[in-house]
Amino acid sequence: MAKPVVAIVGRPNVGKSTLFNKLIGTRLSIVDDTPGVTRDRIYGDCEWLNNKFLLVDTGGIEPNTDDIILSQMRTQAEIAIETADVIILVTNIRDGVVASDHEVASMLQKSGKPIVLCVNKCDSIGEPDPEFYEFYNLGLGDPYPVSASHGHGTGDLLDEVCRYFPEYNEDEEDDEIINVAVIGKPNVGKSSLINRISGEERAIVSNIAGTTRDTTDTFIENNHGKFNFIDTAGLRRKSKVNDAIEKYSIIRARMAVERANVCVIMIDAVEGFTEQDSKVAGIALEQGKACIIVVNKWDAIEKDGNTMNEYRTKLMNDFSFMSFAPIMFISAKTGQRIDRLFEMISFVHSQNSMRISTGKLNEVLAGATARVQPPTDKGKRLKIYYMTQASTRPPTFVFFVNNAELFHFSYQRYLENQIRDVFGLDGTPVRFIIRERGEGKK
Repeated sequence: MAKPVVAIVGRPNVGKSTLFNKLIGTRLSIVDDTPGVTRDRIYGDCEWLNNKFLLVDTGGIEPNTDDIILSQMRTQAEIAIETADVIILVTNIRDGVVASDHEVASMLQKSGKPIVLCVNKCDSIGEPDPEFYEFYNLGLGDPYPVSASHGHGTGDLLDEVCRYFPEYNEDEEDDEIINVAVIGKPNVGKSSLINRISGEERAIVSNIAGTTRDTTDTFIENNHGKFNFIDTAGLRRKSKVNDAIEKYSIIRARMAVERANVCVIMIDAVEGFTEQDSKVAGIALEQGKACIIVVNKWDAIEKDGNTMNEYRTKLMNDFSFMSFAPIMFISAKTGQRIDRLFEMISFVHSQNSMRISTGKLNEVLAGATARVQPPTDKGKRLKIYYMTQASTRPPTFVFFVNNAELFHFSYQRYLENQIRDVFGLDGTPVRFIIRERGEGKK
């Protein structure tokens, strides 16, 4: 299930970015007293009382303006509002209620989304100033006094925000369904693939890059299992992301990856590997998803007996940072190897979900450390007492050692290769957690 989305909106210079940074716990947004500093939407993960959600900071809304920049910021904020589950409207007690606040509140009410009214810069503790009560005139219910710079009142604000989140019952989720995010640059054939596997024109297909603005779900059930394919807008280099709608589609694509169990990373066979392909793959790798690299438009390539092997070798070098991912060559246009794709999705999903017993892991660890001794430094040798698996999706292993600094990256890579040689774990990243457990260590 995707995290709920909470959008922070309001007119310029009321403290939206300061509130955003306080809630996510880091200075991710640029903060300045100049109106309009935050021009693009910025997003970050936030958690409150076991509720995890995506927080989106937006540029200030100027309801009526001829200024091009402010007009674009308004457009971006409107898109954030459309895709948000809950909206925080930020106002400013020092300015009081101004005409723009009424206009923004009216625009938000038309969206039909839950709105939580935040009155920022209430820096003094105790009973709020008399001016605070005029914010009831906005017609949005009880306002919440907050000091974004000091953090006062943010707990009550988040309590109210989380009240609007849909209840989630894990028992209701069908574990048999594999969620598959189809990601890649614009115009590599993502929508064409969805249409081919669903047997209908489910997504709009066009040669214009960026046709798909939002994510769409397509449920498929066949002899390979149950699959939910999530088509996403194409991701492109930031310098080329000029359209406000497309900017927000990047957030939607990241959310799609978050929802997914398996990511199909599509490459254009004609264009070949690009830097943006590595960035797209990095999103999936960062979130620990099972991955398949799919080369589309293979029908458009002139081939001889070695073409596929040569292409595969080059891609293995290009994607050296995720060498675990299998590479497939398909044609969404002709349907070539589409059936094999379902098999591969099921396979990498099972690998990503694999759980290995502690006994078997330590047998492999004992053999690996006997063949290649753990590293030493200044007369001290790394001791690995034992290892265990902490979680799946992705498989995460905990090593208990005497000195974490001695556990060099190169030796971690060696042990990862040994584990993969024995247990497979094809198509999935693995993660290591190092814990010290020696004399004087807790």
